[in-house]
Amino acid sequence: MLNERSTGKRALMLLIPTLILVVVLGVGGARQTDPGLFNPLSSLYQTIKNYFYAPERINDQDALHGAMRGLVEQLNDPHSEFLDPAAMEKFEESLRGEFSGVGIVITVKDNVLTVIAPLSGTPAYKAGVRAGDRIIAIDGESTEGITIIGAAVRIRGEVGTEVTLTVRREDDSEEDITIVRATIIVPSAESELIADGRIAYIRLFRFDANLVRELDQALRGFDLDTLDGIVLDLRNNPGGRLSAAISASSRFVDEGLVIVSIRTRIARDQSHRSAGNVIPNLPIAVLINGGTASGSEIMAAAIRDHEMGILIGEQSFGKGLIQQVFSFRDGSALKLSTGEYTTPLGLAVHGVGISPDIVTGEDEDPLDIAIAWIEEHAGVLMPISLGAAEGE
Repeated sequence: MLNERSTGKRALMLLIPTLILVVVLGVGGARQTDPGLFNPLSSLYQTIKNYFYAPERINDQDALHGAMRGLVEQLNDPHSEFLDPAAMEKFEESLRGEFSGVGIVITVKDNVLTVIAPLSGTPAYKAGVRAGDRIIAIDGESTEGITIIGAAVRIRGEVGTEVTLTVRREDDSEEDITIVRATIIVPSAESELIADGRIAYIRLFRFDANLVRELDQALRGFDLDTLDGIVLDLRNNPGGRLSAAISASSRFVDEGLVIVSIRTRIARDQSHRSAGNVIPNLPIAVLINGGTASGSEIMAAAIRDHEMGILIGEQSFGKGLIQQVFSFRDGSALKLSTGEYTTPLGLAVHGVGISPDIVTGEDEDPLDIAIAWIEEHAGVLMPISLGAAEGE
């Protein structure tokens, strides 16, 4: 993770799914604030300290964090939140890829706590939690108004203990799901040969610090010259680091082509380009579903927009905002939405998602369809006009 220091704070970069590092103090685009604007806040707190009848309840640190939390909450942005030291520790724990919990990736969508995806093989996955489930209660307590980190703190706990999630399905039915917490270890990638060794199957679980290294190891393990194509499985991949998403996408997109464009108040139009395709332009079938979010949507869109392959499956999640994390010296932090990204063709992702080229039904196996598509295009080098390749 890239990080820089500024006076009194540290800014961290991820895509959160994934974030971009920009130190925004004193640069163009920042609005100057009246230095006396928050004087009433200081006066209010001093009045509390002087006159509140139970002074033992007053805690300077808690009061400061409460005020900071209130400043962020008034933005009415579920992806921006103030993290006290305990919440920041949970956040950093999740980035390390090993923690005690149930194994779900969550967000707040339409003001409701929503499952982006259950992680494959985890207690939540085995218990039947699905991408798109809305968590309306945790251990019987409503999640109305909850933050992402606040929910994570309540869902996680000691290994072996239980947590009950009340979920509302897409058909508006409700179900209580009791899950036993376990140690969750999130891998970065896995790979194997399928279809009698003619097709490489690569599954990417999340875009963390290890992803690019593991992806390169997988690609080096294949004899690319003998392959008919690659299946890239991004289902239930919630994203991760922006740098990892860009670097990994470069492995499948020709040099110099745009991977993703980012617009913030500081860098209004910043395009990130491929450093160079490392495979021999083989046909690529990318599997996506409702749990494909953020960094994985960046990769899927880059491959499809540049006609390096096609997308197969379901509409993706639609997480297209960029956040920054600013860490403070007391261990607290600010996670703040600072911009939005678009695909190489300039299409917005946030709240919309990415549509597959081939939509699969409930009784269809996307992997079977991907294999069939690659077999039809064996020997064809990308990019091509996919419509022409289908004979249209």
